[in-house]
Amino acid sequence: QVQLVESGGGLAQAGGSLRLSCATSGFTFNNRVMGWFRQAPGKEREFVAAIGRYSSHIRDTDSAKGRFTISKEDAKSTVYLQVNSLNPEDTGDYYCAASFTSFETTWADIRSYEYWGQGTQVVVSS
Repeated sequence: QVQLVESGGGLAQAGGSLRLSCATSGFTFNNRVMGWFRQAPGKEREFVAAIGRYSSHIRDTDSAKGRFTISKEDAKSTVYLQVNSLNPEDTGDYYCAASFTSFETTWADIRSYEYWGQGTQVVVSS
C-alpha cells in the first residue's frame, strides 16, 4: 500500500522558517523523483520543488529563489522541504508527490506525479 504522509506544517510568522517532511512507503523511494506542490486558497496547485537521484529543481520565480530547499533521506524514504523567509503568500496546503517519470523536463508538471499525500497546511501570519 502506497503512503505519503506530510508533516511539519502549522502557523508561522512572516520571516520565519518551516521544515516540511514527507514520509513514504509502499514503493521504491530512491527510484522516484519526489516533488512538493502547494495550493493556496482559491488557486490551483503549483509546483514548488522536486528532487531526483542526482539533482533538484526549485520553482523558478523571484519569490522562491533562495528560500526553498528540497532534500531527501533514502534510508528513511523521506523527502523534506525547507522554507525560509516565510511570507503570507506561502500560505496554503503543501503536498508531496512521487513521479512516474525521471525526465527532468517533466518535474514541474503536475501530471507527472502519480502518488500524492494528503497535504499539510501552512499558514503564515504577517
